[in-house]
Amino acid sequence: MAYEFKLPDLGEGLTEGEIARWLVHEGQEIAEDDPLVEIATDKTTVEIPSPAAGIVTTILIAEGEVVPVGTVLVVIGGAAEAADHAPRAEPNRASNRLLQGEKVRATPLVRRLAEELGVDLERLAGTGPQGRITEGDVRGTAPEQKREGRREPIRGIKRQMFEHLTRAHREIPPVTWVEECDFTDVDLKRLLPLVLKAVAESLQEFPELNARIEGNELVYVDRYDLGIAVQTEQGLVVPVVRACDSRSLDELDADIKRLAEAAQSGKLAPEELRGATFTVTSAGKSAGLLTTPLINHPQVAILGVYRIADRPVVRDGEIVIRRVGNVSVTFDHRVIDGKRAADFGLAVIARLTGRSG
Repeated sequence: MAYEFKLPDLGEGLTEGEIARWLVHEGQEIAEDDPLVEIATDKTTVEIPSPAAGIVTTILIAEGEVVPVGTVLVVIGGAAEAADHAPRAEPNRASNRLLQGEKVRATPLVRRLAEELGVDLERLAGTGPQGRITEGDVRGTAPEQKREGRREPIRGIKRQMFEHLTRAHREIPPVTWVEECDFTDVDLKRLLPLVLKAVAESLQEFPELNARIEGNELVYVDRYDLGIAVQTEQGLVVPVVRACDSRSLDELDADIKRLAEAAQSGKLAPEELRGATFTVTSAGKSAGLLTTPLINHPQVAILGVYRIADRPVVRDGEIVIRRVGNVSVTFDHRVIDGKRAADFGLAVIARLTGRSG
């Protein structure tokens, strides 16, 4: 009996996914739990195992295509189904399609691209599964004058980040507050766990920053699971450090290192990217003096820590050298007042500078 595998709900409000890479081919025999497909979301790339044993009879969605949750991706069946679904020789699929009146098989994205480039889909022989016309098929036949420069499709995490941040920028009216922080007495080797601890404790004083927007409601959350922005070769990901208010600095430090290593190697589990209530970004020297981070929707604020360096400052009327860096709070002004955001930032700084390493 054939099994239709649909794009599963990966949680965290995700409604679609991109086929990053098929790990099987049509006609291949697979066992239950064998690697089946890699799905790219706006959080990470997830490897999904096969839910059933059998023969891969039909792959319905090509690599690089984006489809909504619930779309049938592949059919897995026994030997009989494999024979019924085996691809038949088609010397010229485009000609056959025109003769038989077959409908062109292409996604809305590919159709829009073809229209932009002036390509007639009816005259193309699709190279995707079951004769689907792919983006590559369209670009390969586009008029030369419309193909200036090297072109590279935006795929995987980069595409998801592109769309996610565009939405965040369009929908959220952000304001950024900035203040200097004297890190001279802060143990910089444990800076990030110290920041997470200070943020979690300060959020208890300012609960409106530890919230999320759901439709017309603001949901105040009583847990302190903080996202940490990590830049990888595949793009920006935000793994979540749980219970930052109740764990020791050593526990937080170990978890941060584990999540960062998993992010760099592309081995983060989906649950490690879900449920953050607030986000912290700290890129060290690469952060510069200041950036204006985008809020990780549906959260309402994000805290940034920037380059820390020796600077001349005035203390008790004297010029002295101290280790100084900037701290910022970018917040959704629809739900957070400027003074509250500033007081939150000052509370974080006070907790940081009140701790020695």
